[in-house]
Amino acid sequence: MVVQSYNVAGMTCGHCVSSVTAAISALQGVERVDVDLGKGLVTVKAKHAVSERALAAAIDDAGFELVSS
Repeated sequence: MVVQSYNVAGMTCGHCVSSVTAAISALQGVERVDVDLGKGLVTVKAKHAVSERALAAAIDDAGFELVSS
């Protein structure tokens, strides 16, 4: 299992957390998504490394921004 963490901008509430979680969970190989709203930190656990480009696109489609890894 691969664990990757990212900072995501724009999350302000539980609905934001749900949107980001759903968007990332839909990516192939993702098994778990944990979001720390207070820190703006998203941790992804997957069967294999998920490309940062794919994560950024999923997060952008949900209305948020990947700001760093």
